Amino acid sequence: MVEPKTKKTEQSVEEFIAGVDEKRRADCQTLIDLMREVTEDEPAMWGPSIVGFGSYRYKYASGREGNWPLTGFSPRKQNLTLYIMSGFDAYDALLGKLGKHTTGKSCLYVKKLDDVDMAALRELVEQSVAHMRSSSS
Repeated sequence: MVEPKTKKTEQSVEEFIAGVDEKRRADCQTLIDLMREVTEDEPAMWGPSIVGFGSYRYKYASGREGNWPLTGFSPRKQNLTLYIMSGFDAYDALLGKLGKHTTGKSCLYVKKLDDVDMAALRELVEQSVAHMRSSSS
């Protein structure tokens, strides 16, 4: 079976964030604080560029399985990518309040946190984490 490419590592979150573009660093710290409060988990690096919180076990119909963070983010060059693992199907109302963003299957893309409503973002993360915890237990 193929090993997942992205796994939890021992890399320092603080060192990783220190190496992020100065303009993104404050947003990263805000996300760390928010996700730490919501999950009550400490941040950990997943692969070289994802800051994740908690974890859950997934298994695809193909038999492929592994672990992934309950939520997390990555400060990419174009956007902050937030991982909303439950997807977005149940969150139309929250997304309507969120502000400037785009989505992928489980990725929320924002240019900067100043572009979004932080209360709506917090609620989105809270609901997604609660959903993932209830569906993976």
